[in-house]
Amino acid sequence: MVTRNLSRPLPRIVSLGAGNVATHLTAALEGAGVGEVVQVYSHTEASARALASRLWEAEPVTDLDRVVPDADIYLVSLADHAAADVLARLRPNNALWLHTSGSLPLDILRPMSRKCGVFYPLQTFSKAVKPDMAKIPLFIEGSTPGVEAEIREMGEKVFSRVVRADSELRRRMHVAAVFACNFTNYLWAVADDLLRAEGLDLSVLHPLLEETLRKAETLPGGPAAGQTGPAVRGDVRVMDAHASSLSPELADIYRRLSGAIYDRYHKQ
Repeated sequence: MVTRNLSRPLPRIVSLGAGNVATHLTAALEGAGVGEVVQVYSHTEASARALASRLWEAEPVTDLDRVVPDADIYLVSLADHAAADVLARLRPNNALWLHTSGSLPLDILRPMSRKCGVFYPLQTFSKAVKPDMAKIPLFIEGSTPGVEAEIREMGEKVFSRVVRADSELRRRMHVAAVFACNFTNYLWAVADDLLRAEGLDLSVLHPLLEETLRKAETLPGGPAAGQTGPAVRGDVRVMDAHASSLSPELADIYRRLSGAIYDRYHKQ
């Protein structure tokens, strides 16, 4: 738990959500002196209590009717599909309302307050792994230039890089992040499964993964210039052998990805 500074009153924050993003973002905001989280809402009591216990004096709540109506900041860190339903059950006020989604537009918050915006940290978060928040880029948007300046000031207390991004740019960044992180992590999980079946694990691939990322960061042509493997070479014999060793589901994924790589480098 971070040390609380009692020398001055802080803005009162309500966290609507207690998931991965909220877990790390609320602690970071308190630690940087941005505000004090007074409530944590989640539809599950265990999640609300778990996050509240990591903060200064936050109250866990599961009933939206108990959400305080007069906080200074409402931080919406809910699953995209749940955000609209939760917001529809809360009362508008004059507070600053922020959401942390890469996909939701700013407009979803306009019914709540004239002061609203986006506070989107572009990172993968897991509750059990503490991230280095200073290394994470924060993308912001505000309902007015003044509100956006307020959001930027908040962000710069936690993040070293704060960038303005409207809803369309955030959506495209989120798609890119899904390809770069979520899809890639799934493929790492597949690789780990294949290795564990042979008594190994993903650690044998760590040097390979590190070198792949290093090339993506340093080669003039970026990741496209560093592509290697049987698909880019058009080595059908190797690809067929690989696919035949896999389950039908994984073989289909293997052939589709190999085909996409081949088409990129041979059908230009």
